[in-house]
Amino acid sequence: MHDQATIGARLRALRRWRRMSLEQLAGQAGLSKSFLSMAERGQRILDRRSHIAALASALRVSETELVGAPHLGRDPEQSGPHRVVPIVRAALTGNTLNDPATDQARPLDVLHTVLFREIADMRDSADYVSRAQLVAPVIDELHWHAATGGEANRRRALRLLIEACHETGVTTLKSLGHQDLAYLAAARANEAATLLDEPLTTAYAAYLRARAMPKGDWGRPLRIASTAADRLEPHIGSRDAGELYGMLHLTAALSAAAISRSGLAADHLAEARSVAVRLGERQNAFGTFGPTNVALWDIAIAMERGDYGQAVAVSSGVVLGPMPNMERRAVFHADRGRAFAHLKGELPGAVTELKKAEHIAPQIIRNNPVVQETVLHLLGRPLSASQGREVRGMAARMGLPH
Repeated sequence: MHDQATIGARLRALRRWRRMSLEQLAGQAGLSKSFLSMAERGQRILDRRSHIAALASALRVSETELVGAPHLGRDPEQSGPHRVVPIVRAALTGNTLNDPATDQARPLDVLHTVLFREIADMRDSADYVSRAQLVAPVIDELHWHAATGGEANRRRALRLLIEACHETGVTTLKSLGHQDLAYLAAARANEAATLLDEPLTTAYAAYLRARAMPKGDWGRPLRIASTAADRLEPHIGSRDAGELYGMLHLTAALSAAAISRSGLAADHLAEARSVAVRLGERQNAFGTFGPTNVALWDIAIAMERGDYGQAVAVSSGVVLGPMPNMERRAVFHADRGRAFAHLKGELPGAVTELKKAEHIAPQIIRNNPVVQETVLHLLGRPLSASQGREVRGMAARMGLPH
């Protein structure tokens, strides 16, 4: 059953359940009483990662309880991805590296092709349903190879398993709100990397842990990502290592911004940008790393700092031409729309950008809790008749009251 309340309404209910005053909660979360009061009444958008983490910590609840659990609405693009989560859950929980759930598997060459061609195509199209249906059996089969193969095949299977866990955990499960399964996928990748004991795979697994772990303490992903980047730096002669190194710095930058360490965030962002300029754009780059993606992270970091004007300014200079990944394109427009929604007189721009994001990648956007929060906020704002219809349509497709 979908909890139809806004994050602000859930905040008020949880605060009262804890018998906390606004002053008490504001003091413990490090936020102003007036901001929380307006958030509870739906007059301010509660969408910054650091605010959500701080409030969940102060209330002693999970972020899911504050943001709202994943749900199944009537819209097939919104509900479809959740219907395939059970098969991914079975693949992750039903296997260990020594005890596979299946007794047969396709050759590793075939599984490699599925991962780096078929599933990669699904990544670019932001089709979570097709991606999950493809990756779940691959996870089963890679566990079989890891448990039964000779040394060379076993190591190859472990490397491919890390890739499959990336597709499963950070890319799909986390985006759909299944945080526990996302971290399980990252932990499985870490087990595989520990057995391999290679600089690149160790850094890859650390990246997945930093991206997938619960964000109640943003200092943890910051430490994981920055430490992994430092250890990988002597090995970044190859392009693959350089792209991973850059993504680790971007992850560290966002984490630093979330704990108000703006100088450190700027340092990590600058290092990522310098690497991106050196490497340039590349089709199928790791994490779509390159100058364009660094700019997209710059927008996200500005949003996390609450600098919405800067987020709009940066986004205005972005050209998405070299960005084939539909998920990243959609998130760009969603972040731009969210930034507009925070700025006085820019609500029409917010509606336009959110509509673009939904059109590009409906599965991710209709399941994104902070986008949902922005849509709910827009429902109560003065909009033209046509814009109001657009927002009500988005709300309906997201399963929100409208």
